[in-house]
Amino acid sequence: MTAAVDLSQIVKAYDVRGVVPDQWDEPLAELFGAAFVKVTDASAIVIGHDMRPSSPGLSNAFARGAAAQGADVTLIGLCSTDQLYFASGQLDLPGAMFTASHNPAQYNGIKMCRAGAAPVGQDTGLAEIRTLAETWLATEAPTPFPKLSASLEQGRPHPTTGTITHRETLTDYAAHLLSLVDLSSMRPLKVVVDAGNGMGGHTVPTVFADLPVDLIPMYFELDGTFPNHEANPLDPANIVDLQARVLAEGADLGLAFDGDADRCFVVDEQGRGVSPSAITALVAARELAKHPGGTVIHNLITSWSVPEVVRENGGTPVRTRVGHSFIKQEMATTGAIFGGEHSAHYYFRDFWNADTGMLAALHVLAALGGQETPLSALVSSYDRYAGSGEINSTVDDQKARTEAVRETYAGLDGITTDDLDGLTVTSQDWWFNLRPSNTEPLLRLNVEARDEATMTKVRDEVLALVRAR
Repeated sequence: MTAAVDLSQIVKAYDVRGVVPDQWDEPLAELFGAAFVKVTDASAIVIGHDMRPSSPGLSNAFARGAAAQGADVTLIGLCSTDQLYFASGQLDLPGAMFTASHNPAQYNGIKMCRAGAAPVGQDTGLAEIRTLAETWLATEAPTPFPKLSASLEQGRPHPTTGTITHRETLTDYAAHLLSLVDLSSMRPLKVVVDAGNGMGGHTVPTVFADLPVDLIPMYFELDGTFPNHEANPLDPANIVDLQARVLAEGADLGLAFDGDADRCFVVDEQGRGVSPSAITALVAARELAKHPGGTVIHNLITSWSVPEVVRENGGTPVRTRVGHSFIKQEMATTGAIFGGEHSAHYYFRDFWNADTGMLAALHVLAALGGQETPLSALVSSYDRYAGSGEINSTVDDQKARTEAVRETYAGLDGITTDDLDGLTVTSQDWWFNLRPSNTEPLLRLNVEARDEATMTKVRDEVLALVRAR
């Protein structure tokens, strides 16, 4: 542990995240809890945590800090991130979720939200929380992680201390999700679910309990050391076991959840991964059947098929930057019914505009279970183009490389460019987006075309420019 705490290393754009105890620990979690209550002016909050070894202690410390500032605290214990969002929405309380999603075991973090699961990011309170915590830390020097009790002696306590109580929410969470999808005509399905030793192992059994599903669980044991594979289903290496099990069992589909179970990745009956863009289009069509004429949000690296399907089903597509804060902001502004990202985050108006991979999974089960064709055939109409996936390149100068690409394409006939998020270049037969990482010296490339050969050609041309020596 260092002699000084650098909060800039752990307070990110949308959350707190770092190594425990090297970068933060329980006394600092207390300060974050107190600062969270101060900034949100909350009289009560709700807190949940994942299965990481450090999560219970950190969440309890955060609760003590919040209670010391006068807030009543409801602890819901082990939960998925979308279960915490549910509690925030149902109870209309600000919330904090202790998780580092798929990061290695030594990491932990906090995802915070205002009442109704409204996001807390740098522009919506997180910067103020950091500033307040830094101010308190400075007054406590030289101790790097002061106990909040010491802080209270310096005149910062609330006149009264809040209460800390426990509440079970899993049953209500499952009931709410099931109320949002018509599963009454669903045929029996054999489903393999890989929880990656994350919180899907906690939520899936309850949500699926009364469905006509032959559930084949994989890695449901809660284990924050991730002994089987990293709990990030977007990495192809992490779904190899699921793909093999789907084929071995003759299953109808496979589902893979990430560590905090807010993302869900789908595998078809042939063991092939289904593009999150195709799932976005499928769910959008179903949501538009429920809410005719609605608006659907998608980020700019989802497939062309998403806005096409939205328009075909009478909806209005709205394109946004990559990142959940932008999706949630647009959903709130436009009243959108649904939003999807190519990262397998799915957002629902009926779920307080928050993301829930579980609800997307239920939509897939309902769509597949409502007809006799296999999943590969069902999603084929939503998977219309050839995509590269996201390709990262380490570069010395993000801006210079991006401008070199722009200059190459901007003057060509039939080419349009825009700068909504990085550089997007579009022609009649293909498009690509090149955007910088905010935290690493990387450029991220996504390419899509009407056929595989064109996609490969454009991909290789752009990568040659990006990686030129």
